[in-house]
Amino acid sequence: MASISNEPEREEESGANEDEDTGAQVAPIIKLEEVAVTTGEENEDAILDLKSKLYRFDKDGSQWKERGAGTVKFLKHKESGKIRLVMRQSKTLKICANHLVTSGMSVQEHAGNDKSCVWHARDFSDGELKDELFCIRFASVENCKAFMEKFKEVAESEEEKEETKEASDTAGLLEKLTVEEKNTEEEKKEEKPVEKVASAEEAEKAVEEKKTEESVPSA
Repeated sequence: MASISNEPEREEESGANEDEDTGAQVAPIIKLEEVAVTTGEENEDAILDLKSKLYRFDKDGSQWKERGAGTVKFLKHKESGKIRLVMRQSKTLKICANHLVTSGMSVQEHAGNDKSCVWHARDFSDGELKDELFCIRFASVENCKAFMEKFKEVAESEEEKEETKEASDTAGLLEKLTVEEKNTEEEKKEEKPVEKVASAEEAEKAVEEKKTEESVPSA
């Protein structure tokens, strides 16, 4: 009985050895290549990142329409320092808001809802600039406050930058005018004095004197 029970085991072992000895390699039917995915955010740093739901006001229908639920970000460009607001839908990653935060922009709490706020913007999410009225809703009051505070902070910062640039441009213009005036004064100092031009009477007198001198006989 012992010899009978051992036979299947030997067959299985031999079968396994045959499989190992084949050395066959199965090549994939389709070769997949890695594709680099770019989002356009590679040169930017996120300074705020919150989950939310976005709406836009439809002027024709006089009603709010949902743009999508996802993540809203404030992105700061590494070189220019410009900050824009970008929001993508969570599943499709479709852009539903994309605009710069500039001086003069303001955000305020939506009437009757302390988890929502509204603002106007020149939005580029559809590939062309459009004046939009947005409303964004968060899961908590804290997130809504954090969003509004960052929005106001960025807008005020941009306004300060513009004032600084204007002051710098004015100072540069005044300095240029001062240098030009200084150069004009130096040029006047370097100018040679103009020779005095004799009057007609003086010229005629000089000619007569010369004639007289020539007419006097020498001794």
